[in-house]
Amino acid sequence: MATIFSKIVNGELPCHKVAEDDQFLAFLDITPLRKGHVLVIPKAEVDYIFDLEDKLLGEMMCFAKAVAIKLKSAVPCKRIGVSVIGLEVPHAHIHLVPLDSLNDMNFAKQKTPISQDELAKIATKIRLA
Repeated sequence: MATIFSKIVNGELPCHKVAEDDQFLAFLDITPLRKGHVLVIPKAEVDYIFDLEDKLLGEMMCFAKAVAIKLKSAVPCKRIGVSVIGLEVPHAHIHLVPLDSLNDMNFAKQKTPISQDELAKIATKIRLA
């Protein structure tokens, strides 16, 4: 059965896309830790990030780096935090989270409420950065 991320890749579900190439997709998390929280995924459905082939994993990190640079210029913050948890969706993904403190990367805290309109504006700002 296809994961929710595969359905996004296939265009079956919408997303607020911030970057894409032939192998990877980056889009805004709809339940973000902070405004600007981005998910980076391989288009190929692979459950566990360390099951990715070495070359693909390296390319994914380079893709995430390019997205993080745009994200940092579009969303005011001190740093972009990077996290791989891999328990929420059985599809490899990297979280990129704008940070001003250690607590900003706490996945146990309440998510930041955000409207679809605001997500769209943030996605556009990141794409244009």
